[in-house]
Amino acid sequence: LPVVYFVPLELLSQSLINTCQTLVLGQMTDLIYAEKDLVQSLKEYIRAEESKLSQIKSWAEKMDVLTSKSTSDPEGYLAHPVNAYKLVKRLNTDWLELENLVLQDTTNGFIANLTIQRQFFPTEEDETGAAKALMRLQDTYKLDPETLSRGNLPDSAHERAGSNLRYFEKLLEKEREEEEKEKSVNKTNTTTEPVVQSGAYERPLDYLPERDIYEALCRGEGVKMTPRRQKRLFCRYHDGNRNPHLLIAPFKEEDEWDSPHIVRYYDVMSDEEIEKIKQLAKPRLARATVRDPKTGVLTVASYRVSKSSWLEEDDDPVVAKVNQRMQQITGLTVKTAELLQVANYGMGGQYEPHFDFSRKDEPDAFKRLGTGNRVATFLNYMSDVEAGGATVFPDFGAAIWPKKGTAVFWYNLFRSGEGDYRTRHAACPVLVGCKWVSNKWFHERGNEFLRPCGRTEVD
Repeated sequence: LPVVYFVPLELLSQSLINTCQTLVLGQMTDLIYAEKDLVQSLKEYIRAEESKLSQIKSWAEKMDVLTSKSTSDPEGYLAHPVNAYKLVKRLNTDWLELENLVLQDTTNGFIANLTIQRQFFPTEEDETGAAKALMRLQDTYKLDPETLSRGNLPDSAHERAGSNLRYFEKLLEKEREEEEKEKSVNKTNTTTEPVVQSGAYERPLDYLPERDIYEALCRGEGVKMTPRRQKRLFCRYHDGNRNPHLLIAPFKEEDEWDSPHIVRYYDVMSDEEIEKIKQLAKPRLARATVRDPKTGVLTVASYRVSKSSWLEEDDDPVVAKVNQRMQQITGLTVKTAELLQVANYGMGGQYEPHFDFSRKDEPDAFKRLGTGNRVATFLNYMSDVEAGGATVFPDFGAAIWPKKGTAVFWYNLFRSGEGDYRTRHAACPVLVGCKWVSNKWFHERGNEFLRPCGRTEVD
């Protein structure tokens, strides 16, 4: 159920800039340390300037005393040969040294460091993305802008904000206008559906009705878990249909939903394995893209806000180990599965309702793979999320919340090979925290006779 959250304004501000359109928490962590380094560099510059000014001040005070004496009786002062010599020396040498001291550039170290660090700074696009992420969170979780600006994250009983800061209002209006233009184009050409890289994504033409359900589920509202349905859900030990590797140490399996059947497995990945996977993925993280099946052009989209990378078994033994474990649990072969995808959703990061499998109107979505359609999805949660970030299924009203080390599994296709359209799902915006997941998409080829019997297909 929704609860009241309080987040310090500094943390909230940092998080909002966090991952928005193009940045993720891992990168923002680096920026925090980079900013700390710049502050230290700035302090060193200040100390250098203070030291320089102290020397100049000392020189000025000394010369003030000397010139006061010399100007009071110039002839008498110069009558002494040493004073005459010192005057010449000062004007020929000492004042030149002072000039060099004054002209000494103590900014070099700071400016050099700033120049190096600037190449990693967020861009104008990131700043705009941060504003959009804020609006996305405000809209999805019904957050009041005034309360939000103070760092309070209220429960969903809070009334939807009627207004927002001018800057955010302008951006929101602009985004809505762009969406209306998209809808107009789609109405005249309904065959142009964007497809996820290595997969498929459909953005419905009539989007608002589903959005209401999707956002309600994200807030923990509208979950259709009736007492009757609850009685159908059980916990058990799972040995992968008597897989020899799991007979001694079976996995804990919990039913999340009865039809379509969605299960959660516990202790699938250890903390050490998770950190290793994240370590491998971070250098390769790139903004998740979608592919248009007509043009084949990859592009970023506002409805998929995350960064992802793909890991091969040759990258590290832990990848092969995790892949093998998923095969043992599901009984499905990983030989024809896609690479392990690792995704990072930061503040406002989301993936709006989509199908993992390709539909009849896009038969070539996985043609290049030659392994058939995506028969099943195995989703590993590699972090806990403080607020938001649920995996929701709008069709039947289910919400599954991230739990570090667990994984959820479901079939995308019926045994007939037809797509189960009820499995349309979404990754809710991350409200507080950062969400790490990895997933494996199993394909039809090689799994024709491996799918276990007895699973419910229809209500």
